[in-house]
Amino acid sequence: MRRAAAIDVGTNSVRLYVAELADGKRIEVERDLVITRMGEGVDASGSLGDDALRRTVEAVADYHRHARDAEADVVRIAATSAVRDSHDRDRFVAAVRDATGVVPEILTGEQEARCSFLGAVDELEGPGPFLVVDVGGGSTEFVRGSRTVEAWISLDVGSVRLTERHIRHDPPSEEELAGVGRDADAAVDQAKKAVGDGPANLVGLAGTATTLAAVSLGLRDYDRDRIHHAALGIDEIGRITAELGRMTNDQRRRLPVMPPGREDVIVAGAVILLRVMEGFGSSEMIVSESDLLDGLVLTLSGDA
Repeated sequence: MRRAAAIDVGTNSVRLYVAELADGKRIEVERDLVITRMGEGVDASGSLGDDALRRTVEAVADYHRHARDAEADVVRIAATSAVRDSHDRDRFVAAVRDATGVVPEILTGEQEARCSFLGAVDELEGPGPFLVVDVGGGSTEFVRGSRTVEAWISLDVGSVRLTERHIRHDPPSEEELAGVGRDADAAVDQAKKAVGDGPANLVGLAGTATTLAAVSLGLRDYDRDRIHHAALGIDEIGRITAELGRMTNDQRRRLPVMPPGREDVIVAGAVILLRVMEGFGSSEMIVSESDLLDGLVLTLSGDA
């Protein structure tokens, strides 16, 4: 019996997952998230902001201490789109190494897609095929397969990136939302060419999908068990997207299940998911709480 931990450094958030590994099973010990907005300004400048880097490294160091306190034998720190896209990513690597003693990995788009798929399908029933869509802050991964990856693509559209690119008003204007939609549609067209558009069970991952599920379920407190594998129809996602788009950031912030720091980017993320469903002809999306983090730990466990 051993314990493994993974820290995911995303464009919008830093996340921790500690699991006990025994007899081919994972038993959750700790799971947490903090929004640090690592990708702030990266789309426009191509470099990591000093404040964003400081916030993020502090969060990584804190989670590394949590993992060690939880008696994790190994800690894997992996960064995705924001760090991957920055020309000064070595600053991040050096800062995290100095703060934790661990050299962080910068995942390629393929590695991110494969780990996300692995985590998503691990607990799903049925043979598939599945289309796993992971809407992050800086990128979105589209992965098709049954129990193994058959086709994938990682595209530079995400909730933070498209918010910074298009949204200037609070709440966003129709023209701004149309700009987000155009970028999302272009990404969907690329994805269909890469992974195909045949029938598949759509599985939505990451903070946008889970937050939409929490809103749809009318939760007063975040409940991972109720959100995990919840089914959302396209009409429901369209309704929530429109409702969130009419709210101000302050109104969204006051929603009981809105993670602090996500209120200003959730609309762009929701538009991306809605356009994915429309483009692939999916009437329903299964929301999975198991994702990249779970895939990272599964690869540590030797089960992948």
